[in-house]
Amino acid sequence: MSELLMRIHSPEFQAMSERVLEVTALTSRLNVLPFDDDAGKAALFEQILGAPLPQRTTIYPPFFTDHGRNLHLADRVFINQNCTFLDYAGIRLAERVMVAPKVTFITVGHPVDTDDRRVWLTGGPIEVGENVWIGAGATILPGVTIGRDSVIAAGAVVADDVPPQSLVAGTKAAVRRTWADAD
Repeated sequence: MSELLMRIHSPEFQAMSERVLEVTALTSRLNVLPFDDDAGKAALFEQILGAPLPQRTTIYPPFFTDHGRNLHLADRVFINQNCTFLDYAGIRLAERVMVAPKVTFITVGHPVDTDDRRVWLTGGPIEVGENVWIGAGATILPGVTIGRDSVIAAGAVVADDVPPQSLVAGTKAAVRRTWADAD
């Protein structure tokens, strides 16, 4: 569930923006390191996440995050190449989570209302339970909790909570509502 997180152009937003620039510079360096430079990758991940990678956790670059310090990874997490974590509202991956290539986790967005859209950020944390497999190209939206032992099919867009031991699939978009022009 998304809620108002912060007003754009506030001191809090400015601080977040500064962190985004810092982390973008760090991930840019990370993503051009030789693949076998384990020490260099470990040092950059520690700067990005604010803590060392947990035991037996593997992340294959390229890797993208906008904040880093709100991304919490448990032991034995595997993240494949080209994944994105927009983690301002918080992302938690429990033990033995497997993330396929090109998966996107998004914890922030904007209100639908045209007047509020450029004024507020909305969002909610993402929680992923133990032993979940997220297929290639899936997108996990703000406020979602994925129950343990579940599978998210490749290309799925997950906007609602997923019960434990479930398979979810699909990307069907549909008109949910309309509004008059603001002219």
